[in-house]
Amino acid sequence: ASNLLYVDQPTGTGFSYSTDLRDIRHDEDGVSNDLYDFIQAFFAEHPQYARNDFFITGESYAGHYIPAFATRVHRGNKAKEGIHINLKGFAIGDGLTNPAIQYKAYPDYAFEMGIIKKATRNRLNKVLVPACELAIKLCGTNGKTSCVAAYVACNLIFSDIMLHAGDTNYYDIRKKCEGSLCYDFSNMEKFLNQKSVRDSLGVGKIHFVSCSTEVYMAMLVDWMRNLEVGIPALLEDGINLLIYAGEYDLICNWLGNSRWVHALEWSGKNEFTSSLEVPFVVDGSEAGLLKSYGPLSFLKVHDAGHMVPMDQPKAALEMLKKWTNGSLSESRAQKENLVAEM
Repeated sequence: ASNLLYVDQPTGTGFSYSTDLRDIRHDEDGVSNDLYDFIQAFFAEHPQYARNDFFITGESYAGHYIPAFATRVHRGNKAKEGIHINLKGFAIGDGLTNPAIQYKAYPDYAFEMGIIKKATRNRLNKVLVPACELAIKLCGTNGKTSCVAAYVACNLIFSDIMLHAGDTNYYDIRKKCEGSLCYDFSNMEKFLNQKSVRDSLGVGKIHFVSCSTEVYMAMLVDWMRNLEVGIPALLEDGINLLIYAGEYDLICNWLGNSRWVHALEWSGKNEFTSSLEVPFVVDGSEAGLLKSYGPLSFLKVHDAGHMVPMDQPKAALEMLKKWTNGSLSESRAQKENLVAEM
């Protein structure tokens, strides 16, 4: 369906490394500039791919990376920097993009899914949510120390919920959390760290880890910043955006994602808000609920947690194929025509 290019980023993640500590990034400007430099170098080396439609995708914390990189590519194109990149769209799966809205949704989602009781939700909404909102305002889009303070204040909401959730896997509330990452990825790490694999990838003696503590700590100042701010301009210029989320993910739940998408201030906001939610059908079965208007689509994926492609591979592939070829919203249009005729 497409050529795939996977990038371990920011520097220090996976097999991506530097011998200079100054290359460890602390914000999305640094991250997006590195990614832009990389993709420019890639197209210079492989010019046959530069004319292809270009889509940027990622999940979880990529709710920050993806809008920043899409904005950087679009800006580079407009300024006629380097090689033109044929940016058509960007997609975020179970991402963290607008923390103010998404953290506020935690108590409501946890209550709706039976993780906490109504009294707990009311207490969180009365005490911890306002403190989180205030802290995020102080953080803004470029704060530093204040953003770390916001990270601490807001994650008290999540920690409180997890006290009630026990050993529930916050990436998929249908499962139990086992190990530091709630999933056992040891086989993947063993495979990637084999000498033959490292040699074939040309990464030398770099040791692969699933999560980099160094990068995590370096990006704490970035965590609570709102990365939704650059998205409206991309939508106005016709760059397609797909937001999707598994219904059983707690940590970047569909409810919080739906709320920030609906709150986006762009010319199609009213039309998107009033558009019909229609079934996303795969092999004759409903695999999710889709809402779309113009360049913006939101898909709640059934029977999936945080990692939709792992939980629902067939539905995820169908979603991306239809989105990249422009047919994802066809069922929506057909349904609206049917309603109009009735």
